[in-house]
Amino acid sequence: MSDRVEHYQSLLEIVSCNLCGADDYDVVYPSRYHNAQPDEIMETFRSSGDEILVDQLVRCRGCGLQYLNPRLKSELILAGYGQGTDENFVSQNPARERTFAKSLQLIERLVPQKGRILDIGTASGAFLGVAKRRGWEVAGSEPNRWMAEWGSEHYGIEIQPGTIFDMNLPQAHFDVVTLWDVLEHTPDPTAVLRECRRALKPDGLLIVNYPDISSPIARLMGRRWVFLISVHLYFFTLETIRKILEQSGFRMQRSKMHWQSLELGYILFRMGPYIPWLSKVGTKVVTALGLEHLQIPYWMGQILVLARPVAEE
Repeated sequence: MSDRVEHYQSLLEIVSCNLCGADDYDVVYPSRYHNAQPDEIMETFRSSGDEILVDQLVRCRGCGLQYLNPRLKSELILAGYGQGTDENFVSQNPARERTFAKSLQLIERLVPQKGRILDIGTASGAFLGVAKRRGWEVAGSEPNRWMAEWGSEHYGIEIQPGTIFDMNLPQAHFDVVTLWDVLEHTPDPTAVLRECRRALKPDGLLIVNYPDISSPIARLMGRRWVFLISVHLYFFTLETIRKILEQSGFRMQRSKMHWQSLELGYILFRMGPYIPWLSKVGTKVVTALGLEHLQIPYWMGQILVLARPVAEE
């Protein structure tokens, strides 16, 4: 065993199933610790991080939840998220604004009276920026300090550095709470959802977007699926997302495919770790044609779910 592998394994912790608490599981994908970079955790956990999964992925025999076990210790994960800059990520905010404008149209059909929106893990603030322009009162948190500052300055909003638990949120205060590609990153998704439930009004709306590991494209690509990356700690299916929502005080009302827009050049750049030759050749072609900034919609298994709080007895 190499010193690098030993170093990486020393940073890991064993966790129980976040949904049912069991410690009984089957291995979905074995670990590849020889590819681990224990001295580059800050790079791994940047928002545009695309390091291919090196940790062991397991499936709980009790409830079916898939998660990394063992995984990096929670304090290391949060520390990694808080550091560094990510100019590549913020370069795509115009494309993300396009996606979020469509998402807000859906939200406003369900919550016609524009009120307060809370966005957890808001990254560089694209969603909140669009929501503010549409007349919403916005609030958000983002673990990465540089991203929180960038979004605050760029959109003229207040993004609090840290997690949802650092916000000291008032109870039953928000009309809408959103988690865009966030829940799968959190060390304790059940605790996050319960805090969202506490902060939502009784008739509020919860939006969760996540990559579905049971989607046809995830099954087709197997271990090459683009969302099998080191920063994703949990891999939900429609069944397990419904279970964890119910356990956290919500009732799922609807689910749908979630199409997102990014620049073609950026998509090819992110493809590099998975299909290097296509990334390299494609980048040269689209650059020569001047199409690198063309915004295109894509779907790689992302699912959007809408849920409402269950009345407390």
